[in-house]
Amino acid sequence: MAKKEVKVPANKTTSKKQGSKAAKSEDKLSLQLLEIKETLEQEKDKFLRLFAEFENFKKRTARERIELFKTANQEVVSAMIPVLDDFNRANKQIEKDENAMDIEGFKLIFNKFQDILKSNGLEATKVEAGDTFDAEIHEAITQIPAPSEKEKGKIIDIVETGYQLGDRIIRYPKVVVGQ
Repeated sequence: MAKKEVKVPANKTTSKKQGSKAAKSEDKLSLQLLEIKETLEQEKDKFLRLFAEFENFKKRTARERIELFKTANQEVVSAMIPVLDDFNRANKQIEKDENAMDIEGFKLIFNKFQDILKSNGLEATKVEAGDTFDAEIHEAITQIPAPSEKEKGKIIDIVETGYQLGDRIIRYPKVVVGQ
């Protein structure tokens, strides 16, 4: 005798439940995946911003360090400027004297002192009589009537030399301005 296979009709309610459960779990998974992707994007954005901020910090710190090295000796050099002024006054006065040996020794010391200050970054601010007065880089100590119309607002005389250390002015040149 041959066995007959009997097909049992499938229960329609169980297959619908299984299909809807699978769809719901698939929807949950896709929602979770979307949330994870959004979180990942947010974390990537935070990371990139933090990385960029750190790079900017490194660059800013490096610039500040270079600036500090350039102006680290500013106080010492500033304290030497009055000595340099005295040397300049003495140099002008000694040119009137006739003792050649004293003059040579003095000039050697003066040149050596000036070279040391220059090697440390000190430079005299370039100002000449006849230049236009600029309040940003000059200090007017007095105004006198200008000898001619052309000299109004121009520098008539330089009373004290100005100095700068690198790009920073540490003493403004004191000038007389034509009015």
